Amino acid sequence: MSNRRTNESLKAARLLMVLSSISPLFIFWAIRGNKLVPDRYFSVFCALMIVVPNAFLWLRIRTAIKSRDKRQLTAGASEDHREHLLSYLVAMLFAFYAPEFSNWRDFAAVMTAVAFIVFLFWHLNMHYMNVLFAIQGYRVFTVYPPADDNVATGRSNFVLITKRTTLSAGTRIDAYRLSDTVYMETDS
Repeated sequence: MSNRRTNESLKAARLLMVLSSISPLFIFWAIRGNKLVPDRYFSVFCALMIVVPNAFLWLRIRTAIKSRDKRQLTAGASEDHREHLLSYLVAMLFAFYAPEFSNWRDFAAVMTAVAFIVFLFWHLNMHYMNVLFAIQGYRVFTVYPPADDNVATGRSNFVLITKRTTLSAGTRIDAYRLSDTVYMETDS
């Protein structure tokens, strides 16, 4: 298998999926408010950062289903990422719940930290991390291609969002493409 990075063509989708994954942060910020920006502006900003990326994610899922952007995938080895979602939530929410925006330097520092997290999620191809998937009972697996050297089964890893509790090697999966490396198995 090649170590080359997969060239992701749905870049806007990836960015909005990353932003939807950090939307819990904006819920806490909207509740807390701050001393620098009046609530009417800050609340609107937080609401937009919650609604727009999550609406896009929902729309991307609906579009993939409606346009039948479906692939048949074959699993090789797989890793369950439940612990990654929990680590993500704990690290992100505890790291950002405490800051008080008492001056513009604090605000700039927090926004720089958010930009850094967005960049890391983007760069590490972790745009699948989303608490909404966990709430709906989905699990996330990184799936490696089977070791059969068959061109049709794929040569690169992919992420599968599914309600399955386990995923065995050789399993065939019909899943909708959310991005070039993230697929979702739904009942639709």
